[in-house]
Amino acid sequence: MAIYFLGGGNMARAIISGLRAQSADDEIFVANRSEDKNLILKTEFQVKTDFRLPENLSPDDVLILAVKPQDMKNALANVQHNGALIISLAAGLEVATLANWLGSQRIIRVMPNTPSAIGLGVSGLFAADGVSVSDCAIAEKIMAACGVTIWLNDEKMMNAITAVSGSGSAYVFYLMNALQEAAEGLGFADETARTLALNTFRGAVALAGQSGEDFFTLQQQVTSKGGTTFAALAKFEECEVADGLIEGVNAAAARSAELAQILRD
Repeated sequence: MAIYFLGGGNMARAIISGLRAQSADDEIFVANRSEDKNLILKTEFQVKTDFRLPENLSPDDVLILAVKPQDMKNALANVQHNGALIISLAAGLEVATLANWLGSQRIIRVMPNTPSAIGLGVSGLFAADGVSVSDCAIAEKIMAACGVTIWLNDEKMMNAITAVSGSGSAYVFYLMNALQEAAEGLGFADETARTLALNTFRGAVALAGQSGEDFFTLQQQVTSKGGTTFAALAKFEECEVADGLIEGVNAAAARSAELAQILRD
């Protein structure tokens, strides 16, 4: 089995990094127009690169679509997949749309996120009707090299997982940036403020992962009535920080559905 990437951007690179960390023996090819990216991928991951896919793909191969959704239709115009298993990373592009463009139902949609680059990603997967158990196992193995995998039974849930984990890293960085700015406002130097914010998040996530307690309980364990944490949380409630975050995630899900409709048309 060979793995072919159509597109060599950040997410393709993240998955290739995970695959190479898992095994140095996988045959990996990248079809990408950027010579600079090709050189980086060749040097760092020992993959073969070109600006187009070969015509000798077979049903035993995997074709990973890593092109931007709005560019996908043109990118697929001359693709000869020859029955290869198709894994699409394109947000919003539904199975039916891809099947129409490709003339194949052997499609699995994946929504990864950027921590996949260091093996700590979350990927949502949805298999089209008729995709075999063995095909699902192949997709599982590829994405598990990059982190946690969540299989979805309803394609509509791709919009939800896009909003929660696909975009979720940006929400965390947003909060980290706010905590850093708060630290700077209290008099810490930039680098010290960054260290405080980064390691506070790192420690909290590690503790949550090890403890098994729900997040609200962990929050309560740090909060004494009338204390400093209580004062901060009371202000967050006054500013409706949690409500704003939830509304933002819902807005992301709605936008994902809108983009799917645009791409469908």
